[in-house]
Amino acid sequence: MNITLVPLLEASDDIVKTFNRWNNDPEIVHLIRPARSEEELAAEQRMTVADLTDRLQTHDIFLIYADDRLVGEVNVMYDANHLYVQEPGSAWLGLVIGEAAGRGKGAGSEALRLLEERLRHQGTPRIELGVFGFNEAAHHLYKKLGYEEIARIDAFTYWNEQFWPDIRMEKRLT
Repeated sequence: MNITLVPLLEASDDIVKTFNRWNNDPEIVHLIRPARSEEELAAEQRMTVADLTDRLQTHDIFLIYADDRLVGEVNVMYDANHLYVQEPGSAWLGLVIGEAAGRGKGAGSEALRLLEERLRHQGTPRIELGVFGFNEAAHHLYKKLGYEEIARIDAFTYWNEQFWPDIRMEKRLT
């Protein structure tokens, strides 16, 4: 599977439609966004072209293609307020493999490798991310790729009738 990252430079109806499908997919919504209740998890969230245009002002967004098929997106914010470690120039990472065809086949790993290469080249000192405590597969993936746990924020998200921590992880790039 050949993985490529393509910078998203402009919002479009097609991309918004795809992002909305992924962000409301009952198979993965609990992996993507934190919730405080079952109702909040089930609530549909809709993005507009204007919303995505605004997001592009604060995020670098890259579309993940596997053999020329869009399977996910990875995005970066710099110096985000929610970073656990407020080190100047730090990147906050978000990753979604929205298409089932891209999951479990290395698309996420390769997308992260490509993104890290890009961030390292531009002088970004570190990447930080959060992974929900129940998402053992993602936690294992990040550890395998050299991310280290730096903190746990208790009772961060609700899923499967209980609250779970957000595990904060980082990787030094410099």
